[in-house]
Amino acid sequence: MKKIVSVIIAAVLGLSLLSTAAMADAHHGQKFYLKKLSGKCRKDGIKNGGIFAKKHTRSQWDKLKEKGILQKEWMSICPHAAKKIKKMKKKDVKNLFDFVWKYAKDGEEPSCG
Repeated sequence: MKKIVSVIIAAVLGLSLLSTAAMADAHHGQKFYLKKLSGKCRKDGIKNGGIFAKKHTRSQWDKLKEKGILQKEWMSICPHAAKKIKKMKKKDVKNLFDFVWKYAKDGEEPSCG
């Protein structure tokens, strides 16, 4: 009986860690935006990450990703940050995509600066 309970507890703990890791990408994208892009984007009239993300719907963001032109689109939204956007690592592109997708026009309401 003790072994069964231990296995169940381990499974629940493992699943909770996996779900946290899956949700962390949008959070990392938000942190990337705040740390690397927010100051530059303010010069382009983008007051916060929510406004940046709401430039498109989720399906529009998906299409831009499929076409491989996410960074080009981000540079058009925020030209002052073009240099930083060009130098983004693959993981940062993925995380920022997860952020803009999560908080798109038809997505959730962000609470970021």
